[in-house]
Parts: sequence; C-alpha cells; structure tokens
Amino acid sequence: MFFRCLGLAILALTLAGCAKNPVTGESQLSLIAEDKELAMGAEQYTPTQQTQGGQFYLDPELTIYVREVGQKLARVSDRPDLPYEFVVLNSSVPNAWALPGGKIAINRGLLAKLQDEAQLASVLGHEIVHAAARHSVQRMQQGMLISAGVAGLGIAMSDNEWAGLLMGGAAVGAQLALAQYSQGDELESDYYGILYMRRAGYDPTAAVELQQIFFELSKGQNPDFIQGLFATHPPSAARVKANQALVNKVGAGGYRGKDVYDRKLATLRKLQPAYDAHDKARKLASEGKTDEALKEINEAIKLAPDEALFYSLRGQIYKGMKKPDQASKDFDKAVSLYPEMFLYRLYNGMNALELNNLDEARENLTQANRVVPTSIGFLRMGDVAARQGNKDEAAGYYRKAAEAGGDVGNEARQKLEALNRQG
Repeated sequence: MFFRCLGLAILALTLAGCAKNPVTGESQLSLIAEDKELAMGAEQYTPTQQTQGGQFYLDPELTIYVREVGQKLARVSDRPDLPYEFVVLNSSVPNAWALPGGKIAINRGLLAKLQDEAQLASVLGHEIVHAAARHSVQRMQQGMLISAGVAGLGIAMSDNEWAGLLMGGAAVGAQLALAQYSQGDELESDYYGILYMRRAGYDPTAAVELQQIFFELSKGQNPDFIQGLFATHPPSAARVKANQALVNKVGAGGYRGKDVYDRKLATLRKLQPAYDAHDKARKLASEGKTDEALKEINEAIKLAPDEALFYSLRGQIYKGMKKPDQASKDFDKAVSLYPEMFLYRLYNGMNALELNNLDEARENLTQANRVVPTSIGFLRMGDVAARQGNKDEAAGYYRKAAEAGGDVGNEARQKLEALNRQG
C-alpha cells in the first residue's frame, strides 16, 4: 500500500505541481487548470440538468428567486468571480448539486421540504463551497490518478435509468452530479457555507436545523432522501456537532425569510398534488398496474395541463400497452410543451420509428442526441438510416452505439456485422 501511494504521489508530481485551494488556502494537487474547469462546467451544465429531470418551467419566478438567493451568497464567497448559475430542476427527488465553475442546481423536491429562505441559503451556500473549493475537480483528479487518465475518469456512475446509456460529456456531468462527496468535503462545505450565510446576513442556525433533520431522516431510511440527498451528501452526527460548534462561535441570529419563502413557493405547493399523482402513477406503471397508473396520470394532467412530464409518462404507459398511436399524441404534446428536453424527443423518436414514421423519428432522435448523446439514440438513428437505405450512415451510427456496453452495445454490434455481410 505504501509503494502504491508513493507511486501515485510521484505520478502526480510528474503531471503537475501543487496549487492553493481558493477557499481553504491549503496546498492541493492541481491537474485541471481553471480555464478547463470553467469550460467543463459550462459544457456539461445543460445536459446534466436534463438527465436529472430538466428545468422546472411552470414557475420561472421560482428560478429567479433561487438565483437571487444564490447570487447573494456567491458574492460573499471566496470565489465571487466564478460564472455562477442557479436552476430549479423538475424532479421530486430531494437533491442539489454543483458542477465545476459554479453551475448549481436544486430539485423542486428539495425546495418543497425547506421551510424558509435561510434553509435555502444553507443548501445553496453548501453547493457554492463545493464549486469554489473545486471538490468536483478534485474527485475527477483522483479518478484520473487511479485510472492513469483512462476515459471515464474512474468515477463510478450512480445506479439510475441512464447508467450505461449516456455518452461523452453528458456522462461525465451526470457522474459528477451523482457521485458521493467525502466526509471531509462535506464538513468543509458545511463550515464555509455557514460563514457565507453569516456574511450574507442569514441566520446560520438554519444549517444546523437542516443537518439535524437530515440526520434523523437518514436513521429512518427515508426512501426519497436515500436516492437523492443522502446518496450524494451523506449526513452524520459529526456534521451536526461541527455545525453547531461553528454557529456557537460565529453567533446565531439573522434573516430567516419565512414569509417571503412561503410566497415564492406558493405555485409549487399548489402544484404538489399533481406531482404526487405523477409519482404514484409512475410507481404503479412500474408494477404493471396500468389502469390504476392511467387514472393517476390523468388526474395529474387535469391539475397541471401544461406539464410536459405528465404527457411523457402517459405516452410511456400507452406504449407499454402496445398503443403507439395514442402514445404518439402524448409524446408530441410533451415535445410541444418542452421542445428542448432530450428525453421527450427520444421517446417521441423511438415511438415514431415503431410506427415507421421515419422522417419524424430522424428529426426527434437527432434533436435528442444534440442535447444529450445516448447510445440508444445512436442505435435507433442507425435503424432509421438502415430503413431509408443509407447503409454508410447507418454503419456510422451503429459504430457509435457499439461503444456502449450492455444490450444496446451488443445490438449495435450485431446490426453492424449484418450490414458488413451485406457488403
């Protein structure tokens, strides 16, 4: 073990020197330059948002509010000049994450659990520290050392519906958003996040409250939090104790903003029954209870008729019931409401392919892969090209899809071999 660590240290020193952490002031390994860090975050921000639910577009004012709170904290951070961005994602999973360069997201599922603006500031301040202290970059560097620079960066992808299907920068961004932080990174983000709250005028007691709540929920094995916040930000008694000690030192008291938070969350809270019905429908559909699932998703659509997410799920249910024509109407509706969302384009394209509407399939699959490249997208684009008699184009798509593992990669290789045999 000693010689392995020594070897890694020698490799690190060979590749790059040490740099000062912009938050802690401590020396740390620096393999990724700041300009690369900023470019990486900017490039991966949109595809990573989309793999985690896409933007919550029904209430743009809520995103503006979150952005204002986030920028207030960013201005008093140790890297105020980072190009910070804040977005609310359309996911019921309680979570928040930060990509390199200050690209930060919070799910509506977590916003619904918070009680006031100070608690929101605690979450955002914590994520700002992750970005400012380059925690994501450090995790990438560790992966690069372990794998000696092998593509994929050595970071394990969390189990989710897109594991193995995402390609390129989208896969890296999802890895960074879903990978677990170390206890050291979490304590560091708690510590400096509380300092940022104090500088911005918020009551840092909110940070202690949240950690206490999260720690108690973790004991109860709350499934929503386990697949979200706890998977990436593990709570602990040590964090609660350390946060309380720091608050005792810097002093409690400050802005809480409960009335403002309640006003800003009014629309989301009004829509919550619709999202509850959607989540119930998705669970029922996964259990094969399609009639019950349709009843729930129809109720969700009745409560929020402009939510693309709901039509997408109903389309999936109809597709599972072997009713592609009905599915097509719902996928079209989802795309019309949120045309930038890769997932709705992908579902629409694959359904159009099943109906042999090849031009429609090509358009939707092409648009999907422009935003978030996936192996299944390339595979089905190959199928479209093959049916249209474009063998060279089909081979190119199959080769791209064959880079993936699992069933998609195997199917792509088999189809590529079949094309080659045809000459």
